[in-house]
Amino acid sequence: MSNISTPELVDLQGQPAVQLQARDGARVTVMLQGAQVVGWTPAGGSERLYVSEQAVYAEGQPVRGGVPVIFPQFEKRGPLQRHGFARNKRWQLLRAEVGRDDALAVLRLEDDAETRAVWPHAFALELTVAVGGSRLDLELEIEHRGGEGAAPFSFMAALHTYLRVREVEEARLKGLQGLRYEDSTRPGSEPQVEFSAALSISGETDRIYFGATRPLVLEEPHRGLVVETQQFPDVVVWNPWEEKCAALPDMPPLGFRRMLCVEAALIGEPVTLAPGEQWWGRQSLLAD
Repeated sequence: MSNISTPELVDLQGQPAVQLQARDGARVTVMLQGAQVVGWTPAGGSERLYVSEQAVYAEGQPVRGGVPVIFPQFEKRGPLQRHGFARNKRWQLLRAEVGRDDALAVLRLEDDAETRAVWPHAFALELTVAVGGSRLDLELEIEHRGGEGAAPFSFMAALHTYLRVREVEEARLKGLQGLRYEDSTRPGSEPQVEFSAALSISGETDRIYFGATRPLVLEEPHRGLVVETQQFPDVVVWNPWEEKCAALPDMPPLGFRRMLCVEAALIGEPVTLAPGEQWWGRQSLLAD
């Protein structure tokens, strides 16, 4: 990529962020807090990520919406705080540049005394965010930085993507048919199989689909969005619906109608890295 300009950090509700605009007008905003993407507008289009109007912007706290980075634990599936600690930490901006075809930022998080106190491993995370045209690419790389003789570590990860919809009951998510899923609204229930060719949302939805290797298509009246992933074998589909949304202090009462989380995830089979080993996974969003 030929460097044309280097974006500066901006203040976003009191938090540092980098705002990138590709030459074709596509834009993305990434906070240093959690390396969280909180805005994406395709070239010639409108905002496609949902961020709550009541979101809290504070050090050590993820914003409600956008794309929080989940690592090294998903939800409460382990001994750490819910969804791990990566989304609660301030990342370092390694570089941000605008090139001929896209704009790109790379952010990094390394272990420190605080993370080692709860998860005693040496690691490095890098999130690469690239925007251009109708496309947003997010690539997460995880490295075991421990020296010879260090214990391996296992992890889960997810890109907790809040997609903006005009009306969630009119949206249809295609590409899940035939997949086994776990319904988190029914703890302890047996896994089920998705029979629907187009998933519709008409109540609280919290599902983990396993082996989701096909592209997904989110269809709405007059527009669509394709979700492609690499090396994220699972996908989470979440909408809190009316009752749970009302109980969230950082969501407006009807916010659930404007969002649907479709999350690239690594949950069912955690990855184990030995010292010196790396893993990467990518999520691509293509707006129509």
